[in-house]
Amino acid sequence: MVFLENFRIALAALRANLMRSILTTLGIIIGVAAVVAVVSIVQGLQYTITQQLQGVGATFIAVSPKQDRGNFPGVAARQVKLTSDDAQAISEKVPGVKMMSPFILGRATVKFKDRKHNPFMIIGATENYQDVTNQTVDRGRFFSQVDLENHRKVTVIGPKIADELNLGPNPLGKEIYIDVYPATVIGVMEKKGQNLGMDFDDIVYVPFDSAVSLFGRNTADQIQIRLLATGPERVEQVKDGVGRLLRQRHKIPASEPDDFEVQTQDEILKTVNKVLGSVTAVVGGVVGIALLVGGIGIMNIMLVSVTERTREIGVRKAVGARRQDVLVQFLIEAITLSLIGGGIGLALGYGLGALVAKLIPGFPPAHVPIWAVGLAIGFSAGVGIFFGIYPAAKASRLDPIEALRYE
Repeated sequence: MVFLENFRIALAALRANLMRSILTTLGIIIGVAAVVAVVSIVQGLQYTITQQLQGVGATFIAVSPKQDRGNFPGVAARQVKLTSDDAQAISEKVPGVKMMSPFILGRATVKFKDRKHNPFMIIGATENYQDVTNQTVDRGRFFSQVDLENHRKVTVIGPKIADELNLGPNPLGKEIYIDVYPATVIGVMEKKGQNLGMDFDDIVYVPFDSAVSLFGRNTADQIQIRLLATGPERVEQVKDGVGRLLRQRHKIPASEPDDFEVQTQDEILKTVNKVLGSVTAVVGGVVGIALLVGGIGIMNIMLVSVTERTREIGVRKAVGARRQDVLVQFLIEAITLSLIGGGIGLALGYGLGALVAKLIPGFPPAHVPIWAVGLAIGFSAGVGIFFGIYPAAKASRLDPIEALRYE
């Protein structure tokens, strides 16, 4: 009851000087809003990437060529090769590999009758690509081993490709051109939308050998490899085996680093979390200055409030209020002021983060975790306590006789 009464008195005091209270909380509002906006954007990004990586499973491993930039500035980098022969060797010689798919990326114009479209990406892959990357065909089917062995001119398209080329309600069986390469549509991928600037619905999939013919032989020397281990307990063993095999095949001396990268799902997640965590920490540190300014503003306004209400304090002490009662009253007032600013900042920050995420094409929606809400409210309360202690202590130490004489 005493706390509620002090809280009611605090609200009444803040309403009595409404404009001053609003201006005082601006620092807290801006600081908390900025922190929450950044956290919501970064966490939305992190949440989406985590969901995607977890979707492919804990046994997922990515192998990519590492670009060699040379040892000296201005020295041309040599081309790092990762070939389909490397992929075949991994499949045959590394124990614990359940499934593997090499693939290459390229760009080309697709055509159907008089309509043309430039898709986001052309992916040349093998029959295992769909299963390794955990993707789903909505209509029709993905490539089969028979398609690749017989060099069939087939393609699987994203739903946006079907719309852009006006293939109608049933695109299956229709022949489109990928530059000069004719291909029959055998499947339409499940709709996934945009993410991180990448439109997953605007991708064309063709057999690996067809992509090599389309983009040139050099593309087959810089492939990407995605594979699955037979179980989570075999992931590290497979990773080490891939590393040893590729070093041997690429004839890399023991003193030189790898010219390739082998990353497990867990390592990719840790890298993403580390980068995004650093961004959050840096921005949070900068915004902390705004919270410091807001805290100083609260201390200033509470000192003014103590001076203005000196006679009130004297009356309260004269009728029996103890020192701790006055201390608690002004401390609750400072905390209330800070919490109101924190609550407004939290709402504004989430709204700002959601707006920014929505305005950026392909960016994942903002996501505010519970810990961020708790941190914002807790930090606001902490600022109120820290910067409210001195004014509250000053009020509690006032002599009631002197306070009643104050004009």
